[in-house]
Amino acid sequence: MSEVKQFEERMQKTIQNLENELATIRAGRANPKVLDKIKVDYYGTDTPLAQVGNVTVPEARMIQIQPWEANMVKNIEKAIQASDLGINPSSDGKVIRIIFPELTEDRRKELTKDIKKKGEDAKVAIRNIRRDAIDAFKKQEKKSEITEDDYTSLEKEVQKLTDKAVADIDKVVEAKNKDIMTV
Repeated sequence: MSEVKQFEERMQKTIQNLENELATIRAGRANPKVLDKIKVDYYGTDTPLAQVGNVTVPEARMIQIQPWEANMVKNIEKAIQASDLGINPSSDGKVIRIIFPELTEDRRKELTKDIKKKGEDAKVAIRNIRRDAIDAFKKQEKKSEITEDDYTSLEKEVQKLTDKAVADIDKVVEAKNKDIMTV
């Protein structure tokens, strides 16, 4: 039943997208993924931060950026300050350090609400994919391309995929919330 495959792939992409989005939320520990969305002005071109320097995590709550070119330090600092990380980088002219403060209890709770909302948005996307699949199968049945029995089995298969995808989203959200609430 390859008809279902395309919808399954769309559901997997939705889950991957959620995982990537949640990876950029900082959880009190230094995670270089929080820098993924930051673009640096590199000779007039917006370039991902990871492509203008070496990003390392020398300590649990510190990210260190060693630019490939010394004259990029100021541009990298500006890009980090302009981002929505809410963290000020410090540099010695050669290396940039970003220290992540401990998250307050209020901030942790705020982040968990945000994570739950992203999870709900992903579930809505999954349900929309299910609706698209069922609509497509109904059209095929009306055109007599598939039988009523085929339609019923396809509908059940899509529902199974939907249930699995929603359960996966719940696991991803729960894991991230646990990560954030761990002090």
